Amino acid sequence: MSVLLERNGSRLEADERRLAVTGEVGFGVASAMAEAGRDWLAARPAGSEVTFDLSGVGRVSSAALSVLLEWTRRAREADVRVAGVRLSAPLERLTRVAGLDTLLPLGAAEAA
Repeated sequence: MSVLLERNGSRLEADERRLAVTGEVGFGVASAMAEAGRDWLAARPAGSEVTFDLSGVGRVSSAALSVLLEWTRRAREADVRVAGVRLSAPLERLTRVAGLDTLLPLGAAEAA
Protein backbone atom coordinates (compact mmCIF):
# COMPACT_ATOMS: atom_id res chain seq x y z
CA MET A 1 0.00 0.00 0.00
CA SER A 2 1.15 3.52 -0.65
CA VAL A 3 0.74 6.37 1.80
CA LEU A 4 -1.39 9.18 0.37
CA LEU A 5 -1.50 11.32 3.51
CA GLU A 6 -0.02 11.27 6.97
CA ARG A 7 -0.87 14.12 9.30
CA ASN A 8 -1.87 14.79 12.93
CA GLY A 9 -2.04 11.11 13.87
CA SER A 10 -4.05 10.16 10.77
CA ARG A 11 -2.90 8.05 7.88
CA LEU A 12 -4.50 7.39 4.50
CA GLU A 13 -3.15 4.50 2.44
CA ALA A 14 -4.25 3.02 -0.85
CA ASP A 15 -3.70 0.06 -3.09
CA GLU A 16 -5.41 -0.70 -6.40
CA ARG A 17 -8.87 -1.24 -4.90
CA ARG A 18 -8.88 0.12 -1.36
CA LEU A 19 -8.57 3.34 0.61
CA ALA A 20 -7.64 2.65 4.24
CA VAL A 21 -7.72 5.17 7.09
CA THR A 22 -6.08 4.71 10.47
CA GLY A 23 -5.68 6.95 13.49
CA GLU A 24 -7.73 9.89 14.59
CA VAL A 25 -9.61 11.81 11.91
CA GLY A 26 -10.48 15.27 13.18
CA PHE A 27 -11.62 18.35 11.35
CA GLY A 28 -8.00 19.56 11.10
CA VAL A 29 -7.13 16.75 8.69
CA ALA A 30 -10.53 15.89 7.17
CA SER A 31 -10.32 18.30 4.25
CA ALA A 32 -6.85 17.11 3.19
CA MET A 33 -7.93 13.48 3.57
CA ALA A 34 -11.07 14.03 1.50
CA GLU A 35 -9.00 15.69 -1.21
CA ALA A 36 -6.39 12.92 -1.29
CA GLY A 37 -9.16 10.32 -1.58
CA ARG A 38 -10.90 12.31 -4.34
CA ASP A 39 -7.65 12.41 -6.32
CA TRP A 40 -7.20 8.65 -5.87
CA LEU A 41 -10.79 8.01 -6.96
CA ALA A 42 -10.35 10.21 -10.03
CA ALA A 43 -7.54 7.90 -11.16
CA ARG A 44 -9.75 4.76 -10.96
CA PRO A 45 -11.22 3.55 -14.24
CA ALA A 46 -14.96 3.86 -14.73
CA GLY A 47 -16.73 0.64 -13.82
CA SER A 48 -14.09 -0.43 -11.29
CA GLU A 49 -14.80 -1.35 -7.66
CA VAL A 50 -13.31 0.08 -4.48
CA THR A 51 -13.51 -0.54 -0.76
CA PHE A 52 -13.28 2.11 1.93
CA ASP A 53 -11.69 0.77 5.11
CA LEU A 54 -12.07 2.95 8.20
CA SER A 55 -11.80 0.06 10.62
CA GLY A 56 -8.57 1.56 11.98
CA VAL A 57 -10.19 4.82 13.10
CA GLY A 58 -10.11 4.73 16.89
CA ARG A 59 -12.67 7.25 18.07
CA VAL A 60 -16.11 8.37 17.01
CA SER A 61 -15.64 11.10 14.48
CA SER A 62 -18.20 12.98 12.47
CA ALA A 63 -15.23 14.33 10.47
CA ALA A 64 -14.38 10.77 9.40
CA LEU A 65 -17.99 10.20 8.34
CA SER A 66 -17.91 13.44 6.34
CA VAL A 67 -14.82 12.20 4.50
CA LEU A 68 -16.48 8.84 3.84
CA LEU A 69 -19.62 10.47 2.47
CA GLU A 70 -17.55 12.74 0.21
CA TRP A 71 -15.66 9.73 -1.17
CA THR A 72 -18.92 7.88 -1.74
CA ARG A 73 -20.34 10.83 -3.67
CA ARG A 74 -17.17 11.19 -5.74
CA ALA A 75 -17.10 7.47 -6.52
CA ARG A 76 -20.67 7.64 -7.80
CA GLU A 77 -19.81 10.66 -9.99
CA ALA A 78 -16.80 8.78 -11.43
CA ASP A 79 -18.84 5.62 -12.11
CA VAL A 80 -16.76 3.69 -9.57
CA ARG A 81 -18.73 1.18 -7.51
CA VAL A 82 -18.21 1.10 -3.74
CA ALA A 83 -18.07 -2.64 -3.10
CA GLY A 84 -17.86 -2.31 0.65
CA VAL A 85 -17.23 -0.08 3.63
CA ARG A 86 -15.51 -1.27 6.79
CA LEU A 87 -15.90 0.84 9.91
CA SER A 88 -14.46 0.67 13.40
CA ALA A 89 -17.05 -0.19 16.06
CA PRO A 90 -17.39 3.45 17.24
CA LEU A 91 -17.85 4.71 13.67
CA GLU A 92 -20.36 1.98 12.91
CA ARG A 93 -22.45 2.99 15.93
CA LEU A 94 -22.37 6.66 14.90
CA THR A 95 -23.32 5.73 11.34
CA ARG A 96 -26.33 3.74 12.53
CA VAL A 97 -27.46 6.46 14.98
CA ALA A 98 -27.21 9.05 12.21
CA GLY A 99 -29.23 6.80 9.87
CA LEU A 100 -26.41 6.66 7.34
CA ASP A 101 -26.05 2.88 7.45
CA THR A 102 -28.69 2.49 4.73
CA LEU A 103 -26.61 4.65 2.36
CA LEU A 104 -23.43 2.58 2.64
CA PRO A 105 -22.57 -1.03 1.79
CA LEU A 106 -21.29 -1.73 5.30
CA GLY A 107 -19.16 -4.87 5.44
CA ALA A 108 -20.23 -5.83 1.91
CA ALA A 109 -16.69 -6.63 0.75
CA GLU A 110 -13.64 -7.94 2.49
CA ALA A 111 -10.95 -5.26 2.53
CA ALA A 112 -8.00 -7.61 2.46
